Amino acid sequence: MAGFDLSGLTASFGGERVIGPLTLKVKEGDQVALVGKSGAGKSTLIRLIHQRVDGQSSLVPQDLGLVNALPVFHNVFMGQLDKHSTWYNTVTLVRPFKQDRKQVLELLDALRMSEKLWIPTASLSGGQRQRVAIARALYRNAPVLLADEPISALDGPMAHHVMQLLRDRFKTSVIALHDVEMAMKYCNRIVGIQNGQVALDEPTDQLAAADIMSLY
Repeated sequence: MAGFDLSGLTASFGGERVIGPLTLKVKEGDQVALVGKSGAGKSTLIRLIHQRVDGQSSLVPQDLGLVNALPVFHNVFMGQLDKHSTWYNTVTLVRPFKQDRKQVLELLDALRMSEKLWIPTASLSGGQRQRVAIARALYRNAPVLLADEPISALDGPMAHHVMQLLRDRFKTSVIALHDVEMAMKYCNRIVGIQNGQVALDEPTDQLAAADIMSLY
């Protein structure tokens, strides 16, 4: 699977509907930016899509989902936990295999933090932690990337570097972004969420920034 066609997406909290019902079809090669103001439902929609497509996605959640007590290596390795047997994962906790170390190190090198391989994740800065979660998604290497504000803690040059890397590594993606400029530069389709509904859905090259800002 490299795309998906989801209908009837809904979510409610405290008896109040925050998403949907809405339909979202993503084709292979679609690199979608989810845009809209805070509270519009972008994060909830990312979670709903992740539940529906199950193991076919690499996820970067907004809360990152890292295990603070473990080194960076093991947090990245968790991207492939379900691809190995229990004994393999148990051995890896104590003494990682050379091939896995090499693959994780290459990803961290691409994210410019290879020197952090064995550093406890708890000791990292917010931006470094965000890059660990991105490395985990890259290591999982699923057909679809789902990412919720993956560059919010990164400075300008690193944010651009990471967005370029994600665009190059994942042919199909849905990324919630607050930064309209980033959305237009690195995604080929813009889906605007407003009050839990799709208020805009257009190819990026047919939009101007002002068309998107009306959602905020």
